[in-house]
Amino acid sequence: MPPLNILIVGCSIAGPTLATFLLLSPLPASEKPHITILERSPALRVDGQNIDVRGTGVTIIRKLGLEAAVRASTTGEEGVQFVDRDNRIWAAFPADKSGKVSTPTSDIEILRGRLSELLWRRSKLVSEEVQREGGMGIEYIFGDYLDELEQDGEKVHVHFAKGKERRTFDLVVGADGLQSRTRNMVWGAEGERERVKRLGMYGAFFSMPSAKTDSMWRRWFHAPGRRGIMVRPDEQREKTTVFMYVINEKDIRLPAVAEKGREDVKAQKELLKEYFQDAGWESERIIREMIATKDFYYDTVGQVRMDKWSKGRVVLLGDAGYCASPLSGMGTTLALNGAYNLAGALERCLNDHTAAFAEYENKMRPLVDRAQKLAPGMPHMLNPETAWGVWVLNAIMYFFSWSGLISLMFKLGAGPPANAVPVEDYEFKELPEMRV
Repeated sequence: MPPLNILIVGCSIAGPTLATFLLLSPLPASEKPHITILERSPALRVDGQNIDVRGTGVTIIRKLGLEAAVRASTTGEEGVQFVDRDNRIWAAFPADKSGKVSTPTSDIEILRGRLSELLWRRSKLVSEEVQREGGMGIEYIFGDYLDELEQDGEKVHVHFAKGKERRTFDLVVGADGLQSRTRNMVWGAEGERERVKRLGMYGAFFSMPSAKTDSMWRRWFHAPGRRGIMVRPDEQREKTTVFMYVINEKDIRLPAVAEKGREDVKAQKELLKEYFQDAGWESERIIREMIATKDFYYDTVGQVRMDKWSKGRVVLLGDAGYCASPLSGMGTTLALNGAYNLAGALERCLNDHTAAFAEYENKMRPLVDRAQKLAPGMPHMLNPETAWGVWVLNAIMYFFSWSGLISLMFKLGAGPPANAVPVEDYEFKELPEMRV
């Protein structure tokens, strides 16, 4: 049989990870899959929000030979501080640098764009080696997206919106995030409201120049009206990254501008400006920098819940199939685990995609189920409605910080279940550490 022809939609975390492991199978180079990675952005996004890699995610990074490169690219965040409108620190929870305890700040904090870049570079190097040995390797297509997708049982037929090209693949993998077009086209737009569970939270990520008040600590400010701002360090670029959010299930403007994606950034910025112009603290500075920034991204905070992640010859990966939301602290780790297990299943069941997809789901479902179980009352519980509620929250955090109880809770395993499911050892080729 000829090698599988696989299209991966999305070149962020899960997409290039899957491609790399598929090419690390023990098959001869001429029998390894021909992989196409399609990315809507015209180039790799080198910025993006702070993300972390935990537990089994670190194991998979190590298998890719990227641990040293990833650790050399971390933001340097020392922990999280709860601050009030006068910038007084009520509580501080330091990062656990050992990687053995799951604290709010992990031992690996990195910008999404930087991790994506490292994963893309690794996939490119592996692809070039396969091509030298006579294989097809990976074809990268940036600045395009699918606007048609049809299956006939034997193949998947797609149309590229900008390139106006029709192509046929054996399998299609949707690794295109929370607002997945692949999921929308294959499972139907009418079911999106049931599949995407909104948590009533809407937020924006962007970066801004550092100021005197910024440090190597993440500062978390709460304002009445269930509003919050996090500013976080980025040691690599000497900048500060920002996540500002609103929890409101009544204002229909919040989901409306989210649905427009990057097509109406101006309206998204104006809406957040309206929400935070009276919030106090450093809101004036943050609003000014938000209006000026070029790397702004706004979206709903939610989870993707599906009974099955495959349909015919199409399968979903990462946030597209099982987004756990940023509140879980598990998104990146799920993406890495998903890519690794899907590659392993396809390698084992090379000529039976149905069996491969079933094995992938069986391996991933326990980890996904644990990751999607948020603490009761989240996100409302940590974001009070009134000024009195904000004071009580800060007082409670002060007690936990002063007493040391929170450290005990972390040590007893109250954090994300990053190690809940072991990493199976597939027969993938071992990689040396990549030079940066």
